[in-house]
Amino acid sequence: MTTIQKTLKGLWSLIVGLKVTGKEFCRPWITVHYPRQEVSNLDSYRGHIDLVPFPEDPRKPLCIVCRRCEEVCPSGCIRIEGHVPGEEKENPARRLLLISDVPLPGSAAREPVCSADKTLRVLDGFSLNYNLCSLCGLCVQSCPVSSLTFSGDVYLAGRSRKDFEYDLLQRLRMRADSANLREAV
Repeated sequence: MTTIQKTLKGLWSLIVGLKVTGKEFCRPWITVHYPRQEVSNLDSYRGHIDLVPFPEDPRKPLCIVCRRCEEVCPSGCIRIEGHVPGEEKENPARRLLLISDVPLPGSAAREPVCSADKTLRVLDGFSLNYNLCSLCGLCVQSCPVSSLTFSGDVYLAGRSRKDFEYDLLQRLRMRADSANLREAV
């Protein structure tokens, strides 16, 4: 191939590339240039999960401590702590032992996932390790009382993994307190 042919082939490639660039340059932007702009259509965004509060008491979650979300989570990123009123929070005597003083993993006193009786349980803690979450949504789908929803926190940032380990019960109470503060002003 001669030098002239190589040069003409290179020029043709340059013209085709400039044509594509020119078309894209004239089109409107599709991406959002953060922080100059912010996303406005977050209706379908699925962030980490959050607890849904009672309408009459925004500090109290709808969660009935059935533990379905914890059981169905493929990543194991949800941990729920709860107790039945009048009983202690965890009864060490009800633990199963592999050998002396070695408990079987997951054998702490837990209520069954599906109980026939309507036992009232109190939610003591609901933690989410967002580092492990795959955002599959199985926990939201499996909740029988719709006490979980996806958050709209788009702009999450942190310096360590610890920043993405959430206590959702505490977050619910903080949201309720900040809403009360806004109403007071």
